[in-house]
Amino acid sequence: QAQPVESGGGSVQAGGSLRLSCAAPGLTYTHYYMGWFRQPPGKEREAVAGISWLGSTIYDDSVKGRFTISKDNAKKTLYLQMNSLKPEDTAMYYCAGARGSNWGQSLLTWNNYNDWGQGTQVTVSS
Repeated sequence: QAQPVESGGGSVQAGGSLRLSCAAPGLTYTHYYMGWFRQPPGKEREAVAGISWLGSTIYDDSVKGRFTISKDNAKKTLYLQMNSLKPEDTAMYYCAGARGSNWGQSLLTWNNYNDWGQGTQVTVSS
């Protein structure tokens, strides 16, 4: 089981930054893509960003220019650098992964992923 484990969440004021990390055993595999998703209070899960096995990235429009997804295959870790945080970024953040060569928009589709973490809470106050 390649279940990821997130860390790095917390509370921050609007305009601040946080970096989420995700220990991802699945990055042992060459063809393994990953993504970050979030679920705001009372809302459905939504995509944040995805990264292919080759390292190409894609972002939801709501975070483009503010968030950066990256990975370190040697450390088997996925990251999400979040800058210029807004109150509407408040959510439980999940990392997810799956074996395969997906890229592009498919990285932002939650049901393309098999391995999910338990989530880490991010709260942004105004």
